[in-house]
Amino acid sequence: MKQLLEKIKSQLPLTAVLEQAVLEAFVQKEVKRNTLLLREGQYCRDLFFLEKGTLRTFYYHEGKDVTSWIYKEGQFCTAWYSFLKQEPSFEYIEILEDSTVYSISNAAYQQLFQEFPKFERFGRKMMEEQTAFLDYFYKGYLFLSAKERYKLLLSFIPDVEQRMKLGHIASFLGISQETLSRIRTKP
Repeated sequence: MKQLLEKIKSQLPLTAVLEQAVLEAFVQKEVKRNTLLLREGQYCRDLFFLEKGTLRTFYYHEGKDVTSWIYKEGQFCTAWYSFLKQEPSFEYIEILEDSTVYSISNAAYQQLFQEFPKFERFGRKMMEEQTAFLDYFYKGYLFLSAKERYKLLLSFIPDVEQRMKLGHIASFLGISQETLSRIRTKP
C-alpha cells in the first residue's frame, strides 16, 4: 500500500488519522488475468489504484471490441462516467495480467470527503490530473498518423506489447492489426 499512500501524499500531506482512514477504506485485491471488474450495464461502485499489472477499459461498437483506455501501475482507474455519476456503465474493465489492485467504494470515498474535508483536495487534484492528461493526449492524438499514435502510446507504456494483446493495442489506436504489424516492423 506504500505506492498508493505515496500517490496520495504527492497531492496532499496526510495526518496520521487521515492516513489510517485511507488504509482502512482501501481494500487490497489480487486479481487474475482476464478478470472483468465491471461489465456494461453494471454500476461502477469502485475507484481502483493499480499497484501492479495492467488493465483496460473497453466497450462494444457495432459488435467490435474497442479499447478505450489502458492503465498501468501507479494509476487510479475506473469507469469514470459510471463511478462519478453512479449510472450504469457503457464499458467494461478488464485485468490484462495478474494484478494487485486497491479499491475504494464510492460510498467510502465520499465518506472520506465528509470526514476529512482536506481529502477533497486530493480528489480534486486527481481529477484535474486525469482530465488534463486526457485533454493533452486526445487533442494531439486526433491529428497524428497511426505510426505517431503508436509512438505516443509507447512513450507512456514502453513495454505495452509485452503486457497486452496486439488486437487490444490496435483497437486502442483505431487501426487494424495488419496496420499495427506494418508500423511495428518499419523503423
